[in-house]
Amino acid sequence: MQSTRNTTPFPHLLLLLVPLLFILCNGEPSSSSGAEYELVGKRLLAEEELDVNSSLVLAQKRTTRKDPLDGFKKYRGGWNISERHYWASVAFTAVPFFGMAAAWFVFFGLCLSVICLCYCCCAREPYGYSKLAYALSLILLILFTVVAIVGCVVLYTGQGKFHHSTTETLDYVVNQANTTAEKLKNLSDVLASAKKIGVAQVFLPVNVQSDIDEIQTKLDSSSDALSDRTQDNKEDIQHVLDIVRLVLIVLSAVMLFLTFLGFVFSIFGMQCMVYTLVIFGWILVTGTFILAGVFLVLHNVTADTCVSMNQWVENPTAHTALDDILPCVDNATAQETSVRSKEVTSQLVNVINKVITTVTNITFPPNYNPKNNPIYYNQSGPTMPLLCNPFNADFTARSCDPKEVSLNNATEVYGHFVCQVSASGICTTTGRLTPDFYSQMSAGIKVSYGLYLYGPFLVELQDCTFVRQTFTDISRDHCPGLRRYSNWIYVGLLMVSMAVLLSLVFFVIYGRERRHRVYTKTLTARTHGDKGTAECGGGGVDEWHERNKGGLTLMVLSDATERIVGGFELEIDRDREIGTAECGGGGVDEWQE
Repeated sequence: MQSTRNTTPFPHLLLLLVPLLFILCNGEPSSSSGAEYELVGKRLLAEEELDVNSSLVLAQKRTTRKDPLDGFKKYRGGWNISERHYWASVAFTAVPFFGMAAAWFVFFGLCLSVICLCYCCCAREPYGYSKLAYALSLILLILFTVVAIVGCVVLYTGQGKFHHSTTETLDYVVNQANTTAEKLKNLSDVLASAKKIGVAQVFLPVNVQSDIDEIQTKLDSSSDALSDRTQDNKEDIQHVLDIVRLVLIVLSAVMLFLTFLGFVFSIFGMQCMVYTLVIFGWILVTGTFILAGVFLVLHNVTADTCVSMNQWVENPTAHTALDDILPCVDNATAQETSVRSKEVTSQLVNVINKVITTVTNITFPPNYNPKNNPIYYNQSGPTMPLLCNPFNADFTARSCDPKEVSLNNATEVYGHFVCQVSASGICTTTGRLTPDFYSQMSAGIKVSYGLYLYGPFLVELQDCTFVRQTFTDISRDHCPGLRRYSNWIYVGLLMVSMAVLLSLVFFVIYGRERRHRVYTKTLTARTHGDKGTAECGGGGVDEWHERNKGGLTLMVLSDATERIVGGFELEIDRDREIGTAECGGGGVDEWQE
C-alpha cells in the first residue's frame, strides 16, 4: 500500500513560539534596588522595611524606581499620588508588558502577513499531513482553550472581589472622615448654644462669647475641608476603579467568547471564520498585555499605599502625602478648640455657681419686703450644692469636692430643689429654684457637660488619633484583601493573555493540519497487486501528483473532464495500453487491469 507523505506543521507558526516564550521568561526588569515589580505580589506588609527619615518620605525604599521623566534616574520622593514623577516611576515597572504587547503585535502581524502572501502568491495544493502534528495540535488547542477559560474565570472573580474590597475601603475612609466632620459641626453647634445660655440674667463674659465666634468659624472650615476633600478623593478613585472593573469584565467576556468560537470553528473546519477570529484575537491579546501592565501599576500603587500607611502610623503628626487621602485637622485649630472648650465649660460652671451663691441660696427673713428686689422669689429650704468645675484656672484637670455636684448628674440633683410658683413667679412651696431658673440652669449644665465630653475627641484631633486609627484598620483589615485580589486579577490577565496567544497559534496550526487531513482522505490512490482503485470526491479534482508502484501509473488528467459530469477521468498507461475509469457524482469506480 502506498502511504501518504508525512509533513511537519507550518514552520513560521512553530518559530513564533520560541521568541514569545523567551520574551515572557525575561519579562522582569532588573534594578540595583531590587525587584521593580512583583509577578505574584506575595510579599507581606510585615516584611517591608520601614525607612522613615526626618522629612517622613513615605515608602522611600519601596518606591525607589527609575523615573523616565528625569532621565531614568532613581525616583526617591516616596509615595505621593499628587507627584507626576511618582506615577512615571511606578508606570515604568510595566514597560516589560508594554514591550511584550508591541513585540507580539509586530511579530505576529508579520507572520500573518507572510502567511497571506504565501497563500495568495505561492498557492499550491496540500500534499499530505502528519498524524502526530494533527493529534498534538488538537491536544494543545484543547489544553490552551481550557486554560483560557480558567483564566477568564479567575479574572472575573478577582475583579469582583477586588472592586468590592476597594469600595469597602473607600467607604470606610469616607465614613471615618464624615464622622469626624460631624463631630466638629456638633461641637460648633454646642459652642453656639453656650453663647445663648443665661441663668437669672447672668451670661457668659463678652470676651468668651467673642472667642466662641472665632473658634466656630475655624471649626466649620475644618469640618467642611475634611469632608469635601475626602469625598472628592473618594469619587476620583471610585471613578477609576469603576472603569477598570468595566474593562476587565468586558475583556474576560470577549476573551471567553473568542476562545470558545475559535475552538468550535477550528473543530468544524470553518477556516474563514478562524482567520477572522485570529485577527481579532491578535489585537485583543495586544490590549490584554497592555492592560496587564496597567493593572501591575495599580497593584504596585496599592502596595505602596499600604506600606505608607504603616509608616505614617508611627509618625502621625507629620505632614505627608497621605493628607491627600484623609487629612488631619489643623493642629493649631485643634489645640485652640480644646482650650476654648475648656474655657467655656469652666465659665458656664462659674455662671451657674454664681447664681447659686448669689440668688438661689440666699435666705430672706420671714417678714422681708420683696419690693424692687428681683432676686427674691420666696426661696427657702436646704441650700443647693455648688456645681463641680472639672478644670482648674489653668485648664488642667480638677477633682471634685465631696460637697459639689458633678456635671453628669447635676440636672437630676438640682431637680429636687424646684418649687411650685404662683402666677407672679413666687414660690408657694419649699424650694430654691423656680421652674424657669431650673430650665436655664439645666441648659447651661447640658452644654457644659457636652463640651466636657468632647475633650477626648479634641485630644484625638490634636495628635491625629482618628486618622492613625483609620490607617491602622485599613492596613490590618483591608490591605491583605486588596493585595490578594489584585494578585488574582494579575494572574488571571497573564493566564488569559498567554492562553489566548497560544490558542491563536494553534487555531492556525490545527486548521492547516485538519485541511490537509481532509484533503488526503478525500483523494487517495492505492494499488493492491494487479488491482487499482480510484477514490474521488463529489467535486472532482483536476490534477494530482503521479504515483507509481509495480509499473502501474495512476494519473488524473486535467483535460479529461470534458465528458464527465461531477467527476474526472482516470487514465492508466501501461505498455501503451490505455484503460479508462470514469467517476461521476463523487462515487468511486474500481476496475481490474
